[in-house]
Amino acid sequence: MSRFMRRLAALPWRAIYAGGISRGIIVFCGIAFMEERVAGLTYPRGPSMLPAFNIMGDVVVADKVSARCGWVAPGDVVQFVSPEDPRKTVIKRVLGMEGDAVTYLVDPGNSDDSKTVVVPKGHIWVQGDNIYASRDSRQFGPVPYGLVNGRICCRILPLKEFGLIGSKE
Repeated sequence: MSRFMRRLAALPWRAIYAGGISRGIIVFCGIAFMEERVAGLTYPRGPSMLPAFNIMGDVVVADKVSARCGWVAPGDVVQFVSPEDPRKTVIKRVLGMEGDAVTYLVDPGNSDDSKTVVVPKGHIWVQGDNIYASRDSRQFGPVPYGLVNGRICCRILPLKEFGLIGSKE
């Protein structure tokens, strides 16, 4: 047997294997924690946020800390659990915070009728940028702030549109 093979056989493989497994578990837990509590990737789909986001193919970063700390303001794009279907996550722009009076078009495709509402305490008013193809607070009402789980802060893909996403006021 060659000298290299003898040295290889003498290594403490069980300790190396156990150390690798424990480090792998720690790394996995760290990544899961970061994704759930700090920042995570999300994939907006559909026409409701045109032209801010493409119908498909965008990858954005959702800052989870801002949502938990209440650092969301009108003009920010937020990610939240759909009030209509809790299995879905929705991305819309914040138009009003609690106490704000928001005026919106009731049916923008067919009439100029508008309505004004005051956003109740603990809620936000959200709308898609493309009001002609968006289900938002105009249909389901103000969104409880507890459903907000992220503020969209940065676009990763497509690369030509990479960068920070500022608020639109």
